[in-house]
Amino acid sequence: MVTLLLALLAGYLLGSIPFGLVLTRLAGYGDLRQIGSGNIGATNVLRTGNKPLALATLLLDAGKGAIAVVIARAIAPDDPTVAIAAAAGALAGHLYPVWLGFRGGKGVATTLGTMLAIEWRIGVAACVTWLITALLFRISSLAALVAMLALPAAAWWVGDKNLTLFAIAVAAVVWVKHAANLRRLANGTEPKIGRKRE
Repeated sequence: MVTLLLALLAGYLLGSIPFGLVLTRLAGYGDLRQIGSGNIGATNVLRTGNKPLALATLLLDAGKGAIAVVIARAIAPDDPTVAIAAAAGALAGHLYPVWLGFRGGKGVATTLGTMLAIEWRIGVAACVTWLITALLFRISSLAALVAMLALPAAAWWVGDKNLTLFAIAVAAVVWVKHAANLRRLANGTEPKIGRKRE
């Protein structure tokens, strides 16, 4: 139990690092929360027009989730629930970072990073789903939502009951965080990838 709690806490601290906010401030764009959608993730960073910065945010947000899992596995290599606890902590940290008044991102990149580290086949399935959907429709939120649906399906295919349950929970949380996007998708006002918002 102590190990699980430590993994959860360590994952939370890693996940709560707001890379999008930090990078855009360092690059001179000011507070990312005052730009576009106000989100701290890579999609909103892309609305600054700086593609390398958006890519860096994407990789770092995914990386912090993956690192949390790698550390947990190093500590408890024979207990897969510790890695899942670290992944849950990382996602919670990104969604609700203590440094930003518990108002964070939507968790897509961090979720993909944790899944790639826990079971690469699940992570790859979700990433490929995101890429195909994004290429077809050019809408980041739609790609994210469809990718989240692929997580439990891929976990079920892999045959891991614990990961399937975790994937269902994660997908549900990310869908809830995209409530505003779902409304815009329904009325046809969701912006395309790379389009700036005033």
